[in-house]
Amino acid sequence: MDHGTERAGQGTVTEPAEPGRVPLAVVVVDRDGLVSHWSRGARRLFGVPKDEAIGRTALDLLPVSGALPDDRDTIPYPAGDGLGPDLESSLEGGLSYPAAGRARLTASGDGRVDVLWWAYPLVGPGPGRLLVLAADAGGLRAGDGAFERIAPGFALHTDFPGAEDLARRLPEILPSMSVGESARIVAQVLELGYPILEFSQNDRVPVTPDWGVARRAERKARRERAARALAAGEPLPADLRDEGEDLEYAAVRERLEFLNEVSGRIGTSLDLSRTIVEVSRAVVPRFTDVAGTYLREQVVAGEGFEDGVPDTTTMWHRVALEHTDEPGRWDDVVPVGEAMPFPADTPFFQCMTSGEPVLVPRISEEMGHAIAAQFDKRDIRPLITGRSMLVVPLKARNVVLGFMILLRHPERPVFNDMDRVTGAELAARAGLVLDNARMYTFQENVAETLQDSMLPHIPPRMAGCDIATRYLPGTLLGRVGGDWFDAVKLHGGRTALVVGDVMGHGLNSAAMMGQLRTAVQTMAGLDLPPAQLLRNLDDLAQRLGDTYLATCLYAVYDPIASELHLANAGHIPPVLVRAADGRSELLDLPTGAPIGVGGVPFEAIRVRVEPGDRLVMCTDGLVEVRGEDIGVGLATLCESAAHPAASMDDACDTIIRALAVTFSEAGRGGRKDDVALLMARLSGIEPDDVAEWRLALDPAEVSRARAAVREQLHDWGLAKLVAPAELMAGELVTNAVRHSHSRPVALRLVRGDTLLCEVDDDDHELPTLLSAGPLDEAGRGLRVVSTLSREWGTSRTTSGKTVWFELTLPRR
Repeated sequence: MDHGTERAGQGTVTEPAEPGRVPLAVVVVDRDGLVSHWSRGARRLFGVPKDEAIGRTALDLLPVSGALPDDRDTIPYPAGDGLGPDLESSLEGGLSYPAAGRARLTASGDGRVDVLWWAYPLVGPGPGRLLVLAADAGGLRAGDGAFERIAPGFALHTDFPGAEDLARRLPEILPSMSVGESARIVAQVLELGYPILEFSQNDRVPVTPDWGVARRAERKARRERAARALAAGEPLPADLRDEGEDLEYAAVRERLEFLNEVSGRIGTSLDLSRTIVEVSRAVVPRFTDVAGTYLREQVVAGEGFEDGVPDTTTMWHRVALEHTDEPGRWDDVVPVGEAMPFPADTPFFQCMTSGEPVLVPRISEEMGHAIAAQFDKRDIRPLITGRSMLVVPLKARNVVLGFMILLRHPERPVFNDMDRVTGAELAARAGLVLDNARMYTFQENVAETLQDSMLPHIPPRMAGCDIATRYLPGTLLGRVGGDWFDAVKLHGGRTALVVGDVMGHGLNSAAMMGQLRTAVQTMAGLDLPPAQLLRNLDDLAQRLGDTYLATCLYAVYDPIASELHLANAGHIPPVLVRAADGRSELLDLPTGAPIGVGGVPFEAIRVRVEPGDRLVMCTDGLVEVRGEDIGVGLATLCESAAHPAASMDDACDTIIRALAVTFSEAGRGGRKDDVALLMARLSGIEPDDVAEWRLALDPAEVSRARAAVREQLHDWGLAKLVAPAELMAGELVTNAVRHSHSRPVALRLVRGDTLLCEVDDDDHELPTLLSAGPLDEAGRGLRVVSTLSREWGTSRTTSGKTVWFELTLPRR
């Protein structure tokens, strides 16, 4: 292709085109119809020098009209509707979109010349109005030479690679223009889809602009006229009615695309707070400029509420506010978190009671004043007056959960009926997502309440030990789990320490945890040995069903014998921190199988401890993170448990922080499972605080028992407790001597946080509290004990039974 350019200041040059190249005429016509650019190719094709062409009327220089050559089958002709528009009409300004055609002109000396032409309207600040390209059709016939390839590519509608070539080479054929003007024309060619022209000997392709593009450009202008008429509420002229229908169809399609987009952006989680923010942000600014979301008080609290229509007493919480105004403009006037009712004469009340959208095209001064009256000492009128408002209900299963207040700036088109339909559909989808999140939150709250009710409130001090506990709900895997801990008071000043973990999460796991914990408490009260207790617990789990498994660690601390008696059912081992040297160790226990497996034996071991030693028991959620070796967590647990701490609570917090840091540094993120942690400082009971006697099976021993109790309490400085303790000890020894078979009766006093008195015998039948009549000779002993003691109880032992009572120590 020969661009045929001519440098400024050069004379007319009439050299022929190079072999194999086709001269391309490039002409720019200004707004007055005068030629403002005339290329060397134009001089060759039309025979007029540049200096004669510039400033002349284009119609005088291009006197062409439509023509149909005889050999059209061998010449690449424009595709589309015949010859397309006449070039003459294009030059007269009757064209507003790209066009192409074929024409015939009479040249001096050699008759007629068939011309292919393309005309491109130009817009913008420059003088050019029309870009005309033309070529000799005869030069495009097949021949021996190879023609340079110039391909049609429409940048706006295709990814044809020729578009980049056009951007690079079009300024080369417009050299006499300024760089800015050339760049402007290039930009328009690319933006509007003007073609690059391409011929070759072996590839004959149509060389016309995309007539679809042309029609779309014209249709765009018609649609703009129709849109302005529709927006102004004017009837459409007959020639624009089709465009009006197209606009309505396009608007519906746009709304559907918007709703699909919103649906994809909301409901990404079941977290209620996050869902609220997603719903608010999905509509600003595309659909509205301000979006305020209000929910029922019970929805925010995660509680249930009765069905029915809201009334003027219903409290609504403002849970989110998104807007495009300057930052902070709304924060002080309508802060998030505020709760308020709405009067019956407001659009908000109408929306929440009818469950239908309420459209206010413009908020009047009167309505703005009425709405502002609900806000004490805050003038909201400047924020709402003059704006278009749409109030849409957030409902699910025909129950209104809340509503959204949507506002548009005064300069933006007001909400219309189509917006009302769109808002209703948007609210329906948002309401369903919010209801799912609400129900999930409600279930979580129910499970947490159930779990909290099942977790014990352990006193910080029990016989011979101090106790601290922590329960941490899960994060990503579900906040409610089956982890639990417990401490059960046993006779003889002993304490049972328990930690367990039901596998799984959710309400069912929490319920299963409650059943197992209750069973452990009951069996611990029967003073079953640890291995036997786990055996019975496993049998119970089998009877409850095989849906769940659980791990359990059970330890009994005897502060008098300074001993731990432990058994394990598939749980991680406890850590024992020695007070003497601060050394910590994982106790090596027989692992055992989890509760619920069935048919597996459990073993128990005894471990000697010293006063001040600490026992740490926890669930695997504290030391195990997916993708990390549990050995790393256990090592960190041992190290952090040995760290000195000011208190038991501080020691627990130190362990939790250390494990969190370890997994964070390992790049494993935070924990996901729930955690139960129990720490006991084993203080023990000194030998001087324990007194024991062996009594023969002789009624005379009752008097000796009373005297021994009286003397010991005086020695301990507990004279105030002598009378009740002597009386109750005598009653228990009397019963024991009467019912014992062969073994001597044992009497023991223990001074700890309370005064404990225990009487052992070899009779396995437990005494019961009876109601004695006026003439009955028996049945009053336990009644006296029950009345005077702080607490009392009975339990079976391997050799018989123990009956005990406690008295509160007097304040010093």
